[in-house]
Amino acid sequence: MDDKYSALRACIYQTESDLQRFRQLVVNTVMATDIVDKELQALRKNRWETAFSNALISESASALENIGNDEHDDRKATIVIEHLIQASDVSHTMQHWHIYKEWNERFFMECYGAYKAGRADSDPGVNWYKGEIGFFDFYVIPLAKKLESCGVFGVSSDEYLNYAKANREEWIREGEALVQQYVAKYTSDHQ
Repeated sequence: MDDKYSALRACIYQTESDLQRFRQLVVNTVMATDIVDKELQALRKNRWETAFSNALISESASALENIGNDEHDDRKATIVIEHLIQASDVSHTMQHWHIYKEWNERFFMECYGAYKAGRADSDPGVNWYKGEIGFFDFYVIPLAKKLESCGVFGVSSDEYLNYAKANREEWIREGEALVQQYVAKYTSDHQ
């Protein structure tokens, strides 16, 4: 490792064990952005349940019983960081409708452009509308609920969950027409 970063490394870790723990945290955080891999999703779900199923028991236990529970606290912190990274990846879905719509269009244009250029096998316009509803139902809203339940955003947690639910409902009303507009705009812009 480059010596010019030794001061930074000293702030992050002092021992080989700390280094290994920090490295694993970074790896887990990067891997958390892979939301397509079902096996990784199942592992994260199990880690969440392990970390937070005991939370109710721990919270009702006395302070003396919780002394020496560093491993449990580390597990909780790691899984919360993974979920924060996931939320940041899809943050547009948990913000105002106009923000969601703008970033949804941008992502559609990227995917549609890849399809038109032969870099993607299927036309995203065919399933985009229904896919977004499923994305809200099976990923975004459950993620927002988890973040709300662990209290990581404090009083703002409810706001993110409410925006996700509101965007889902707005998508149901307007999504089909928006996908048609996206396709028409792409076609117009690329003639």
